[in-house]
Amino acid sequence: MICTREEGGSNLEIVFACLVAVALADTAYYAPPADSREVEFVPIIKDDRVHPDEHGAYSLDMETGDGIMRSEQGGAGGSQQGKVSFTFPDGQVFDLTFVADENGYQPQSSFLPVAPAFPHPIPQFVLDQIEFARQQEAAREKSPSRSYGTPN
Repeated sequence: MICTREEGGSNLEIVFACLVAVALADTAYYAPPADSREVEFVPIIKDDRVHPDEHGAYSLDMETGDGIMRSEQGGAGGSQQGKVSFTFPDGQVFDLTFVADENGYQPQSSFLPVAPAFPHPIPQFVLDQIEFARQQEAAREKSPSRSYGTPN
């Protein structure tokens, strides 16, 4: 909004009009949403931590008042393992265990999606073609290039 001075008006009126415009615009920005609810305080019941030692070993064991639990241990080389648990609003208990090591992050839970089984067996002629292509690629990698030393 641009505030300008009209003839006959005072500077005080202009400043007041600008302040009112800014205050009205600013109020809408800070208004709480219509469906706002009170925030519930959730206490931390347990928080045991062992910070990394000279070998990188650490542990964390935490539990909150609303039933969230996390337990984790780690060691040398960056490997970790642990468990996370909480209860959904419908009463189902979510449990997840995990290992993270040189093979990557490996979570385990009945809530994680599982890929469907392949709908039918792969025909033998397809498997033969895949094997043939693999052998051709392996032979190509072992033999020297035929274009080595030839001009373009």
